[in-house]
Amino acid sequence: MSTPTPTTASADEALQEQSAPACVMSFNASDPSGAGGLAGDVSTIAAMGAHALPVVTGIVMRDTAEVFDHHALDPEVVVEQARSVLEDVTIAAWKVGFLGSAEAVGAVAEILSDYPDVPLVAYMPNLSWIEEDAQQAYLDAFRELVLPQTEVLVGSHQTLTDFLLPDWDSERPASPRELAVAAAEHGTRFVLVTSVVLPSTKKGNDQFLDNVLASPQGAITGEKFERFEAAFVGAGDTLAAALAALLASGAELHAAVGEALTFLDQALDAGFRPGMGNVVPDRFFWALPPGEEGEDGEAAEESPAEEPPKGPRHVH
Repeated sequence: MSTPTPTTASADEALQEQSAPACVMSFNASDPSGAGGLAGDVSTIAAMGAHALPVVTGIVMRDTAEVFDHHALDPEVVVEQARSVLEDVTIAAWKVGFLGSAEAVGAVAEILSDYPDVPLVAYMPNLSWIEEDAQQAYLDAFRELVLPQTEVLVGSHQTLTDFLLPDWDSERPASPRELAVAAAEHGTRFVLVTSVVLPSTKKGNDQFLDNVLASPQGAITGEKFERFEAAFVGAGDTLAAALAALLASGAELHAAVGEALTFLDQALDAGFRPGMGNVVPDRFFWALPPGEEGEDGEAAEESPAEEPPKGPRHVH
């Protein structure tokens, strides 16, 4: 076997350097159901063509229907995981999910502050299952330490209202712009608000839920999702991870949000129910074998038993 010349070796190295996908570091809890958490982040980021660097922040005890408990990792363990990789790999975006504890929020925020030019997509899940004092401490820490570094805060309309405007008492729901104003007071540039209930009209808007990217100046872009009858789990992590992967790959925010919402919509359309609980997004819907489609590219007719279960696309 001949030994490659230095020129050939350099060319090979350059090719490998050029073909490496963008890297996204995700801080999230392990979800054994595979619906969300790190499992959801890794599969979504891979589906979007980027490379995931998963940092475990804790373990959530759950199935596809509900959360039973969680165990946060020692913040030092979280930091050591991240620092070990960051010394070796150049990252292009962050995705922050559930960090497990207020102490871990502080530890992760310190890491984020060392890379101020890397865009951060932060997802705020519904944490009503956490004991009240621990939940309040977590939200306070997140508000103070993570929001100032966040490019886009993602969450459902109800969750973000409870988080950003806890004293909201108007009969009128807070608008995405009002949520963006509240987030901006803590340093966040944009909010991506999902599951916004549209006012009923003769045109049938009550059949849809809106998803809106907003800044303090107003709504920027968005997409309506059709309302169905059952619920999904892991959709919020999917949307946030997809957006982080697109930003890491160099997409402009406006285009990235549109593409991430389209990806989520298709993943929910192809969703499946692996257990007795909620429906899980299929992040690899695009990888279905050709036999699953008709000759004209349209989905082949399926019997009712074979159709993926539908549900309201509440991103939670």
